[in-house]
Amino acid sequence: MEYNTQHFVRKLKAMGITLTDEQVQQFITYYEMLVEKNKVMNLTGITEFDEVLEKHFEDSLSLIRVVDLNHNLKIMDLGTGAGFPGIPLKIAFPNLKITLADSLNKRILFLQEVIDELQLKDIAAIHGRAEDLARDAAYREQYDLCVSRAVANLSTLAEYCLPFVKIGGRFVSYKSGECDEEVQDAKSSVFLLGGKVKDVTKFELGDAKRSFIAIEKVAGTSKKYPRKAGVPSKTPLK
Repeated sequence: MEYNTQHFVRKLKAMGITLTDEQVQQFITYYEMLVEKNKVMNLTGITEFDEVLEKHFEDSLSLIRVVDLNHNLKIMDLGTGAGFPGIPLKIAFPNLKITLADSLNKRILFLQEVIDELQLKDIAAIHGRAEDLARDAAYREQYDLCVSRAVANLSTLAEYCLPFVKIGGRFVSYKSGECDEEVQDAKSSVFLLGGKVKDVTKFELGDAKRSFIAIEKVAGTSKKYPRKAGVPSKTPLK
């Protein structure tokens, strides 16, 4: 099947991302695998090619607005789901070292298929809950950057994500709509976890309002965080 990727390629170029023909083909293959697997398991509600390019791929890569992705960063993508933002980031920036983490094993099996098919290197897909993985010395405070497109309260996300980030690193949350009040409400819990809200970057993606909340890790996270499975989402820190 023929796909028109010119608009996508142009928009990425305007953000400072230049794709090779091979990388464009990797995005097409990823799209085809995504919609095929979506027939038997729920990965995305968006399946039209142009929409996936904009709302999943371009959105994932918009991280370049707040992070210099040309450095050899070690990144944790927590609650990756169908592989966003981690796999688009890896395709466009092969220099990145990425861990994809998700609590649903069948998603991880799909992501491993994608990694193998696209022949991606320095990327791992791991199954586990954030509450458990963050207590594992192999992952705790080992990352330059933790990213998440997961839909959750910022205090909850910070409790899940900040334990993975080394001091001096960052946690960046992808958000839709307005988030100013959410950021204000989360400041004390972010501080409790060793973080500090650095900035909020707002932008438009098509007709959607999007934001990046960047939190810097300024101190080690206490060993009591994250709390037991389910607690951070049921009872967010204040």
